[in-house]
Amino acid sequence: MDLKAVLRPRWSPRLPTGKHPLVRRWRMLLRPLPVIGLALAVIALPLFLNTYQTAVLAYVGLYVMLGVGLNVVVGFAGLLDLGYVAFFAVGAYLYALAASPHFGVHISFWWMVPLAMLVAALAGILLGLPVLRMRGDYLAIVTLGFGEIIRLLLNNLDSLTRGPQGILGIDVPVLFSFHVRVPGLVDFAPPAIPGVVANLRITPAYYYYFALAGCALAIFCAQRLKDSRLGRAWEAIREDEEAAIAMGIDPIRAKLLAFAIGAAVGGLGGVLFAAAQGSIFPSDFGLMVSINVLALVIIGGMGSIPGVVVGAVILVGVPELLRSLAEYRLLIFGALLVAVMVLRPAGIWPASRRRAEFASDPEGV
Repeated sequence: MDLKAVLRPRWSPRLPTGKHPLVRRWRMLLRPLPVIGLALAVIALPLFLNTYQTAVLAYVGLYVMLGVGLNVVVGFAGLLDLGYVAFFAVGAYLYALAASPHFGVHISFWWMVPLAMLVAALAGILLGLPVLRMRGDYLAIVTLGFGEIIRLLLNNLDSLTRGPQGILGIDVPVLFSFHVRVPGLVDFAPPAIPGVVANLRITPAYYYYFALAGCALAIFCAQRLKDSRLGRAWEAIREDEEAAIAMGIDPIRAKLLAFAIGAAVGGLGGVLFAAAQGSIFPSDFGLMVSINVLALVIIGGMGSIPGVVVGAVILVGVPELLRSLAEYRLLIFGALLVAVMVLRPAGIWPASRRRAEFASDPEGV
């Protein structure tokens, strides 16, 4: 006889345990609430910030997007790319040439976004083809050269890019309106929704929401790719390429897809940058852009999507918050970076695999 059952009062209720179906159902319903709350808070941020702070947030969002794209190449596939700015420049100049008075062609922002991503992905494949057999420092040197070649071409092709003078008067992206105007070929402009575009004020919050939408798209795709069969192939190639080949993984296909997907996200960031700035110059696409994006990926945690967000906030947002400290700003910022690398060598928010590697080998890099 069960003594506990005998001593328990007849009226005593039995609370459901953690394995009870009702508890599991409530846990499933409550699980997305923190994510939904965070999303609503991020969407509402411009309502509580001034114009300058909102512009800084939009800039942080742009770097989050670039960091997610580079994280696919560096964090997921383990391919050190120092020429990522080239794809950023391809997207920016493609939109600038197609939506400015330079050629008299004004193609809608919404049509140029997928086209720029496609062209940038093709550029990523063209870069990946000659460097498939390279690894480590050799790959970094070749991709670095590719980024510099693109910048020099933009600086010297005066007839196409206007060289150092840049391209001015880039069209503002318009909501709910699709417009393509090529002189002598096509003039197609369905009417916009009445009262929406006419009353729209172009403020930093406007571009903040564009950057937020781009970040959401990039993060969603990157997360789905990370948990897919292709993501597992990237992880195997990153850890041991010979073992991955022995297991039947095609490294050529996996690497080319990594370059193409990362480049497509970079092209998307370039379109948003050109649309928000309204003018672009070859000097906007120097080596430091690639270095900054790579630094935020490493500081945030390679292979970690939340780490990319944290790294972008630290590398882009913190220096702007310290601007009031004038000459001490860079000194404090450098000390913070050193503290992060000493205290969190795997990154502030590392991926689970990288965290396990550092736990088993604290001296490893």
